[in-house]
Amino acid sequence: MREKGLLIVLSGPSGVGKGTVRKEIFSQPDTAFEYSISMTTRKPREGEVDGIDYFFKTREEFEELIEQDKLLEYAEFVGNFYGTPVDYVRETLVAGKDVFLEIEVQGARQVREKFPEGLFIFLAPPSLSELQNRIVTRGTETEEVIQRRMQTAKEEIELMDLYDYVVENDRIEAACQKINAIVIAEHCRRERVSIRYKKMLEAE
Repeated sequence: MREKGLLIVLSGPSGVGKGTVRKEIFSQPDTAFEYSISMTTRKPREGEVDGIDYFFKTREEFEELIEQDKLLEYAEFVGNFYGTPVDYVRETLVAGKDVFLEIEVQGARQVREKFPEGLFIFLAPPSLSELQNRIVTRGTETEEVIQRRMQTAKEEIELMDLYDYVVENDRIEAACQKINAIVIAEHCRRERVSIRYKKMLEAE
């Protein structure tokens, strides 16, 4: 019997470095995760590529997908929609592959309701001042948007209890090592492993 894949959800406040950590994890040659690319209605940032970093959609296209129930989760964040296509996730998990989601906190709450067996990791900043510094140094936000993001970040940090693990993103390499270690440990959980051995005993 093929073991079902693990749904790995990496989430945290805007500016904490979710995308940077995800890219570092997937740059490692031994990474076996399947990355589920999110959809968004925001404009691409410099260097971002459609179909690699995000699927960039118009608001009308996104709302149509919501109506068709084609999204595992979606959220509106600072005036833009973000969401995860559902079919790809289900098919990949059934095939025995781990699916890695990098999503906003609102979306993670929805996934928790639909996939409570998933692995939920909260990426936290070393401090609020460091988080604000990271958002400011992007150079892509107005002062008003920065303040809105910081207020939202404080609210999101308060939702930390919804997650299984918390990883501080102080150094990218260290954060990636911790996330990989967490995934290895989850695959060794008795609840997951015992199913395979019970099937083995039944076949004797």
